[in-house]
Formats: sequence, structure tokens, C-alpha cells
Amino acid sequence: MGELKLMKGNEVIAEAAIRYGCDGYFGYPITPQSEIMETLMLQKPWEKTGMVVLQAESEVASINMLYGGASCGKRVMTSSSSPGISLMLEGISYLAGAELPCLIVNVVRGGPGLGTIQPSQADYSQATKGGGHGDYQIIALAPASVQEMNDFVGLGFDLAFKYRIPSLILTDGVIGQMMEKVVVEDYKPRWTDEEIQKISGSWATTGKTNDRERHILTSLELVAEKQEVHNLKLQAKYREIEENEVRFEEINTEDAEYLFVAYGSSARICQKSMEIARAKGIKVGLLRPITVWPFPKKRIAELANQVKGMLSVEMSAGQMVMDVRLAVNGKIPVEHFGRYGGVVHSPDEVVVALEKQILGGK
Repeated sequence: MGELKLMKGNEVIAEAAIRYGCDGYFGYPITPQSEIMETLMLQKPWEKTGMVVLQAESEVASINMLYGGASCGKRVMTSSSSPGISLMLEGISYLAGAELPCLIVNVVRGGPGLGTIQPSQADYSQATKGGGHGDYQIIALAPASVQEMNDFVGLGFDLAFKYRIPSLILTDGVIGQMMEKVVVEDYKPRWTDEEIQKISGSWATTGKTNDRERHILTSLELVAEKQEVHNLKLQAKYREIEENEVRFEEINTEDAEYLFVAYGSSARICQKSMEIARAKGIKVGLLRPITVWPFPKKRIAELANQVKGMLSVEMSAGQMVMDVRLAVNGKIPVEHFGRYGGVVHSPDEVVVALEKQILGGK
């Protein structure tokens, strides 16, 4: 089943969306993710599946178009890169507050500000700490391959509808621009109106008829006590997600005395770093968070009882390292190594950092 192709990471996001049965894409071009919308335009899915593809006038417009489409129970998505996601944050908070499912893709570039068009991982805190206003979370998936770029489109939509929450694919310019072999799924039909009514009819604005009531979706509540009740409901949902949807990968942790913690393209680099370190007699393993929210804090806490130190490897000034330290809770040293502003670290640099910062130069 499926079809083997050679594709760029950004391109396969578009391909996967069409094949999954996405109803609509609303976005705005920004490097290094523009190929997502360009591929959709070239594929012309409106002729194949009826999927709507629209370049909005801005990122603010595109995220609010998601609000409208998601309100109707449709599977809708957008994509952007760092500054564009910043513009969407108010809308993302509204979507979370109204409990609307959708898929957002962030192909991260170097910052702050307009920064550069080279890859970065400096949007971690924005993605995992509720970058907009209010106490909210979104599910954040971090692919480390073109295959996972494909797979996480369907997974992101599935989780979004399961929990009525926005899902985010948090990737970067390395994964977005690289080409790899990928198995794409067979085409799935878009949901019919009857299927939407069955799946999302308890909340979606599918219209008032003789056999169903009108639904009103909003993130606004002017009575503080009622808004608190809504917040408590959201927090309970987030705890349920933390309990049931944590995903991660472990490599060579069975005998590890030290541990790399890295996600996305940094995790790929760390696999080579691990080989180099083990050739030098340093028993190091790798834990790769696949969901950066919910974060695999329980497993990291368990590994803190086994290893002597951890190195959080990120293309940033150090954001995930704070979550690693909270999980470890002071049991062992946790340090950070990263490059900034779009510079990608090398495997050798990571090993040197491990030796200097964790092994103490030994």
C-alpha cells in the first residue's frame, strides 16, 4: 500500500494533505516553507478532491480562515515560518479557546525578528508554552525525516479532532528543504457532510435544522466565573493529552552513561555524534522527543536515574533544555549546546560540547 516517491520535506506536506482528505489550505508565502503552497497550487487538488487552496492576504487572515473552516467541522490547515507564526498567535489562542481542531505547520527559520531564511529551532518555547495569550496548549509534533513530515500530517489531524485542539508540526528548514525517499499514503476521500455531522456534529456549526440544534462557537466569555470553568475544562483535557499522547524515540539508551536530548534535525545530527562518541569509548544514548508537547518528562526523569549527565542539543540559545532540567529535577547535570541564527551544528561540535560540558574535559 502507498506509493514510494523522492520528495522534498515541504512538498510532501502538501502531498500528504491532499491524500489525507484535507478540505482546505489557507496560507501566505514565506521562506523556507513556500514550497508547501506552491506544491498545492501545482497539484490543483480542487480538480482531484475538491480541496480549497487559497493564498490569503496575510498570515492573520489565513489563521482566521482556519477558524471559520474548523468551526464547520472541516479539516483545514495552514503553514508558515517563524515571523508568520508570530502573526498567527492571537488566532491560535482563539482556536484553542474555542476548542477547534486544525493543523498548522511551522518550518522554523533563524531569528529574532525577520532574522534569516536558514533553519533554526528557536520557536520551541512559542510552540510548547502557549505562545499567545492565555493558559492554553497545542499538540506539537517534531519530525526528523521527510517520512515523518508525511506521517505527521495525518497524525496531526487525527489528534486535533480527537481532542478538539490545534495541532502543530514543528519542523525547520533542514527537514523542509531536504529530499528523501518517502512512502505516501493512498488517497482518502474527503468527509461528506453526513460524516462531518456524525464525527463533529456535537459541536460543529453545521446549521440548525429540524433534527439538530444550533451551535455557537466562541472563545469569548464575559463572566469570569464561567470562563474559569471553561479553563478548568481545558486544563483537564491537557492533562489527558499528557497522559496518553507522549511520543519519543530512544537509541542506545540501554547501556548509556550519558544522554543527548534532541529533536528534529538536531536529533539526526546527534545520531552521528553518538557514533563518534561511542567510537571514543563514551557510552552515550539519544532520546528524541517526537511530541515536544506533550513532553516526555517521565521517561527523561527515569533516565536521570541511570545516566551521569545530559546534553540538550538545539539550534537555539537553549529552550528545550529548561524542560529537560525540570524533568531531571537536579539529579544530574544538564547542559545545553546550540548554534544560533540559522547556523547548523556539526556532529563533531556536539561531541566536543559533551566532552567539555558534561565530562569536564576528560
